[in-house]
This record gives sequence, C-alpha cells and structure tokens, in this order.
Amino acid sequence: MTAAAPRAPLRPLDEALAELLGHAQTLARVETVSTFEADGRVLAQDLVSELQVPPQDNSSMDGYAVRSSEIADEDLVLPVSQRIPAGSAAQPLAPGTAARIFTGAPVPEGADAIVMQEETLPGPEGNVRILRVPQPGQWIRRSGEDVTRGAVVLARGERLGPAALGLAAGIGMHQLAVAARPRVALFSTGDELVMPGEVPPERMKPGAIYNSNRFFLRTLLQRLGCEVTDLGIVPDRLDATVEALRGAAQAHDLILTSGGVSVGEEDHIKPAVQQLGSLDLWQIAMKPGKPFAYGCVKDAHFIGLPGNPVSSFVTFLLLVRPFLLKLQGARRLAPAPAPLMLPAHFSWRPDKRREFLRVRRDAAGGLELFPNQSSGVLTSTVWGDGLVDNPSGRAIAHGEPVAFLSFAELLA
Repeated sequence: MTAAAPRAPLRPLDEALAELLGHAQTLARVETVSTFEADGRVLAQDLVSELQVPPQDNSSMDGYAVRSSEIADEDLVLPVSQRIPAGSAAQPLAPGTAARIFTGAPVPEGADAIVMQEETLPGPEGNVRILRVPQPGQWIRRSGEDVTRGAVVLARGERLGPAALGLAAGIGMHQLAVAARPRVALFSTGDELVMPGEVPPERMKPGAIYNSNRFFLRTLLQRLGCEVTDLGIVPDRLDATVEALRGAAQAHDLILTSGGVSVGEEDHIKPAVQQLGSLDLWQIAMKPGKPFAYGCVKDAHFIGLPGNPVSSFVTFLLLVRPFLLKLQGARRLAPAPAPLMLPAHFSWRPDKRREFLRVRRDAAGGLELFPNQSSGVLTSTVWGDGLVDNPSGRAIAHGEPVAFLSFAELLA
C-alpha cells in the first residue's frame, strides 16, 4: 500500500497575507466622480491646491477689529468706522477706530487683533468700549494656515471619508479622479444552503441551513467600494463549480467564494480552480479560518473563504479587506498602526494555531469573552465589538494585556 503524501504545513497568517498582497497589483482603471459621490473611494492622483485656505486673514470671532498698539488701557472708547460681514470686502482701518466684524469676515488692512464682542460694550453714537487690552494677532485666522497654494492636500491612495471630501471641496474640487471599483463575482457552494424567503423555517429539510454568508459578504464587498455580481448558490458538483468559475472569470477582477475549500469529498473548489488556473495558497494556521485559498482563474484573482460563518467573516476582515484595498491603490491597508492593548477579563487555554477570539469591551475598561467561540456561532460577531489576536500556544491569564482589534476599524 502506497503511503499518503504528507500534508503541507499550514501557512502562518502574516506570511500568507504578505504573499496575498504581493499578488494584488493596483487596477489601472480610473474614473471621475462627483465629490458628493466619492465617500469610501480611493484617490487616484494627488490633489494639489491652487489657492490659500483661508484665502485672506479673517476673523475667528464676532467682535471688533482694532490696532492693538492703540489700546494700552481697558475701557478705551473707539468710534466704529465700518461694518464687515462675512463675504464682504473690507476697507483699510482708519487710525483711532474699530471695525465691527463677524466670524469669517476679512480682517481690514491695518488691524492686527480682534476683540470678541463679549469683551466690549457698545456705546451711543456708534462707539464701542474695549473692556480688555488685546494681544497682537488674537482671534485672527491667517491666510494659508489651513492650506497653502501648491501644497498636496490629499495624496494618491487616500481612502476618502467625510473630512477628506470636505477638504477637497474647500480647494474647489467638485469632481475627483478615483480608482475604479473592483469587479467581484460572489457565489456560495453547498447543497445544504437555502435562501431566506424561499423556504419557511418550519419546512426546512433536515440538514438545511439559511445562507447567512452571502448576506454579510455582499455587504462587506459593497462597503469596500466593489461592484458585486451575485451568482447565488452553486451545487456541490465538480462540473457545476468549474462552470461557475469559468463564467465568473469573465469581466471580473476577483472571484470570491464561500464554502467548498476544505478537503471533504463534496468540497470541489480546489480541483475546479486547479483545472482552470492555479492555486497558490491553501490553508492558514489561524482559528477560525484555516480553510482559506487563493489562486487565479484565467485573468481573475480567486479567493475561497471557509463555509463556517465566523471563519468566513474573520478571514474576510483580515485577508480579503486589505487585498481589495490594495487593488484600489490604497496607501493604508491595515485598520490601525497597532492593536490596542487591553486587559483580558477572562482566562484562556492556548491552541496550536493563532486565534481570533470574539470579545467586547466592558464597563471596567477590559475585555469580556463570548462564551462560545465556535466558528459556526455568528452571534458572537454581533455580540462582540472586536477580536483578541492571540498568538499560537499562548495562554491568557485574567487581567493580562491582550491585543484588541476593533470591529469598528475592521469594518470601516
């Protein structure tokens, strides 16, 4: 009897991620979109400002523009020589006078300080009493203190959010060149899968389950700016899997599947991908999420996620998310420079694989553990607000600091 070939060792997560990102070349396609519609998109070119922001010195307070050198003592009364609302032009400040000024209005030539109105007392006949001696430069926003002409305001590869879009609009950009959306074909495998709405719970056959993965994966892809083609559920047959992959490879940048990447007789993803292309990554030393695959089908990238919902969810966040961001040319692929170290308000026995435990922050500033860490318990990802990244073989003692990865950042 011929001995079975030894299994290849599981790939460490960091090594697998580095290899995965090495395959992710930035897509060449660029499109122009309205700045209103660019939230979450990745900037395809540097934004260089053609103007100063603010364009001229302006007041940061409602009050009075003055020459500080003329006000040596409190209770000085000055005539008001002009009124300057925001959006209007200012005349040079006449010596020995004050100018009524409003927030955002240009500071008149000759003035070097703003006295806020709470430190003044309007008097009769257009006069104002200055109740506090001003300091030169107070309450004045200088021209260019936010943005200088010729500065790179947003760099290529910036993933745009609300603040970045406001900044782009502030330099006059009504349209932005952004990376095209990755085109992703999504399907699930498994004869046990049923779509909600097709069969009511009381009529479910033994062994059947609702396809939850399809819902959260599609949502995660859309949050990352992808154009998703949902190909539904593929039967557990090799010919059906090959045909689905062949069709999905046309006009898509990535094929993402869920299920069928283990080593059972009904798991057809591996031979189907190898028949049409190549398989470069297979199984990772992480828990949950060991059955993870990467390869190519024709000209499309292929990523196969585990069928268990928590495994699929976690591997998407840790592996697929940075892969898709790199396809779009994003500069920042990780959710944060480093995990947050917080005390574990639980104890844990180690596993041989690197583990990602579902936890949530408690009122005492530590982390509590969801009691069931099974890869099939999707409840843990709703109850929790993040993951503990626990190295292989490491026991966790109550009170010990652990590395916390926030879902808020991983899902951003």
